[in-house]
Amino acid sequence: MKKIYIALGAVASVIFIALITFLVISPNKNNTSNTKESDSTSVSGSYKKAELVGTPRVRASGLEAPWSLVFYNDSVLVSLRDKGEIREILDNEKTRLVGKISGIEHVSEDGLLGMAVNTSSEDPYLYVYYSTPEDNRIVRYVLNGKKGSLKLGKAEVILSGISKAANHNGGRIAFGPDGMLYATTGDAGDSSSAQDRNSLNGKILRMMSDGSVPKNNPFQNSLVYSYGHRNPQGIAWSTNGTMYATEFGQNKWDELNEIKPGRNYGWPTHEGKANTQGFVDPVQQWTPAEASPSGMAFYNDVLFIANLRGTVLRAVATSALQESLEYFSGKYGRIRDVVISPKNELWFITNNTDGRGNPGTRDDRVMSVSIKK
Repeated sequence: MKKIYIALGAVASVIFIALITFLVISPNKNNTSNTKESDSTSVSGSYKKAELVGTPRVRASGLEAPWSLVFYNDSVLVSLRDKGEIREILDNEKTRLVGKISGIEHVSEDGLLGMAVNTSSEDPYLYVYYSTPEDNRIVRYVLNGKKGSLKLGKAEVILSGISKAANHNGGRIAFGPDGMLYATTGDAGDSSSAQDRNSLNGKILRMMSDGSVPKNNPFQNSLVYSYGHRNPQGIAWSTNGTMYATEFGQNKWDELNEIKPGRNYGWPTHEGKANTQGFVDPVQQWTPAEASPSGMAFYNDVLFIANLRGTVLRAVATSALQESLEYFSGKYGRIRDVVISPKNELWFITNNTDGRGNPGTRDDRVMSVSIKK
């Protein structure tokens, strides 16, 4: 995004006020959105409902390739992709080991990926998406103990047979407002799988908490909820139940999509907006260099998107889906995941130790920032 610096000299006070309160929306020639800066002069309209304020607080540091963050009762858990560890965040930037998952294979982008908890029910499990030498799978674990002493208990595989590769594994899991478990899967390097509805790859899957097929899925006896995806890694729902997903493109366009059951999102035939019958176009798109979107969270009309190559936290108001607002551009490096805490704070994970970033002395970190009430 082009930044404009304005020097103010001896000008009339009315001009000064106009300059510092003017909202600048500068279209980026490389994308189809309007990008706003995240200073006090540019947070307005829908963004005021979820404005980030203050300096982010470091909650944990010294983590190696953290990937997913979840809140479980009073505890905060983070997954470490390469080590296969789930850790609980304590005070003073420290963490403790909850459990190390055996049988994980990590080559490049595979390993221990997403985690989910079902906060809308008495479901006692922690759900985990990870890679083995044979496949990607979803396993649920009983969590024993309480805050400060949690331990992984009995494991149950609820879904296996998702093809894996060094790259394009998807891996985000989350419970929707309907109580169903959703999972994003990548094409695992086989782009044709995204259009094959008999394949679990290149999809967003929808399942019961035990991995079984819901009766009201769009395709009979199938977990497939939407297809034609390359490598989706973020899912979130707005207040009215609309589902959104972020997706890594190949060379041209990364995407933010509104997900509708049974619809085809175009990969590998199309990347980005194509305006072609039979395919759903993204509601917003960016070049991979300015985005590479991963985790996503929703709060009060605003989607917050973690960006890796873009090294930015991007906000998109669902009432203005063609616009976006940038926070922390370049300040913390690569950002992998973002969640909203039970106390309505925004937490996010940096990802500079994943082999593609430039880690600082305290990386990687889990950080939190306040949302203006």
